[in-house]
Amino acid sequence: MVYADALAPDQWQPKPFREFVLKVHSRCDLSCDYCYVYKMADGSWRSQPRRMAQETVDQTAARIAEHARKYSLDRIGVVLHGGEPLLAGLERIEYIVKTIRSSTDAHVKFDMQTNALRLDMNYLELFDRLDIHLSVSLDGGEDAHDRNRRRADGQGSHEAVARSLELLTSGPFWRLFNGLVATIDLRNDPVEAYQHLLRFRPPQVDFLLPHGNWSAPPPGRTTGSPETPYGDWLVRVFDRWCSAPKRETRVRLFSEIMKTLLGRASTTELIGLSPIATVVIETDGSIEQSDILKSAFPGAAKTGLHVSRDSFDAALALPGFVNRQLGSRALSRQCQSCSILATCGGGLYAHRYHEDNGFVNPSVYCLDLFRIITHVRETMQSDLAAQGSQRP
Repeated sequence: MVYADALAPDQWQPKPFREFVLKVHSRCDLSCDYCYVYKMADGSWRSQPRRMAQETVDQTAARIAEHARKYSLDRIGVVLHGGEPLLAGLERIEYIVKTIRSSTDAHVKFDMQTNALRLDMNYLELFDRLDIHLSVSLDGGEDAHDRNRRRADGQGSHEAVARSLELLTSGPFWRLFNGLVATIDLRNDPVEAYQHLLRFRPPQVDFLLPHGNWSAPPPGRTTGSPETPYGDWLVRVFDRWCSAPKRETRVRLFSEIMKTLLGRASTTELIGLSPIATVVIETDGSIEQSDILKSAFPGAAKTGLHVSRDSFDAALALPGFVNRQLGSRALSRQCQSCSILATCGGGLYAHRYHEDNGFVNPSVYCLDLFRIITHVRETMQSDLAAQGSQRP
């Protein structure tokens, strides 16, 4: 791997963090089969405080303000995350938002990722007042969603989520709706799942690959197999999305692929070579890398830094962050010689892990990403050719 001390200053300069993920509550009211926090390699959530304390909020706000001031950032993003962030409660969420906003001159955009089980009018009125925007997890219809996203007693959660989404989308609160996040399950029909999500008029749908790696492959991915089950699943959704008479929603993965194929920078970690500018703050104030790394091995996300004593600059100098800002120079030789490198970007960092050599590998979804990216590219080329043939 390439580390910071191996590079001359003119070869690489750190990009400041622009997104801060706050783990405001470390527990969840669902027990999802595919959860990378509670069901995979790292069990450190057990030792975390359940809720971020006010003192930790104050320290985090001061560090965010310090970072924004040093790099003259006029806009930053804060994501309220968990566990399930709604478990933090109305008062603590309001305290977090007001404390961070009052600490910095930068404009702070607040987003929340939630399962929406506890979303009610009290929360929606607070979020409307504080301008907090919501992304909601929903995998499809009742059967598709409840297959994985169940409560601890085994009961499904789709009915409760759908009820909350009706509140969010049928009245004045729709403006707060970022969209839906759906984790792919190969057992779910892709077109049926997508069309169910459209019922809620999401501004965006974000399809996620279930987290896994070379040492712990995701369901349906067999090491050495030439099959592309996730790529094929996504191709079916793409064809349905692309063939609609009018654009029904934005599908982030497809939009990002198309952007990079046109030479533009990506804005998601899954696709492209854009430097990663996101840092995580745990409920106890620990500064960490992406929490998705918890799917790889125990301690993979840890940095040893804490908001009470360390600046975010200290994190920027760590190898884990450096390698996620280096672009193609931190990728495997196989990735560097690939024809779709600029679009694929090696895939999600956590998905490259192998217990023998760390993260210097292609994504465990390499073939699937190649399948969907080349399909999108061919579709775009065909459309452009058809448009050209229609010109006088």
